[in-house]
Amino acid sequence: MSLSELPVIDWDALHAEAKHIMTMAYAPYSKFPVGVAGLVDDGRIVTGCNVENASYGMTLCAECGMVSNLIASGGGKIIAVVCVDGSGNFLSPCGRCRQLIFEHGGAHCQLMTPAGPLPMSEILPWAFGPDQLS
Repeated sequence: MSLSELPVIDWDALHAEAKHIMTMAYAPYSKFPVGVAGLVDDGRIVTGCNVENASYGMTLCAECGMVSNLIASGGGKIIAVVCVDGSGNFLSPCGRCRQLIFEHGGAHCQLMTPAGPLPMSEILPWAFGPDQLS
């Protein structure tokens, strides 16, 4: 799919979806709910929220849920992502989640930041991805 064929990114809609799914987060330990919404290259929006566990190492990040939603709903490539905290403020994904987004969105996937959208190539410079394995 060429860049001209990709859906237009409605950042307000992605932000609203991220804020909505954040309300579904299970965060009884940290009290830090997180929601994320991603626009897929076919126009779908996939979402995820964090799911904590008493054994903190088993906690699932919101981005893990989003990528799982992506795969379970037919796959595709994520082209834009909004991640928010409990107040709806933009969040930067952790390193593990940056890698997940890079794996399923690539270097050109856009992440909304307080300064505006930035490509994953800037969010995760020198990224290691599927291309390095071929």
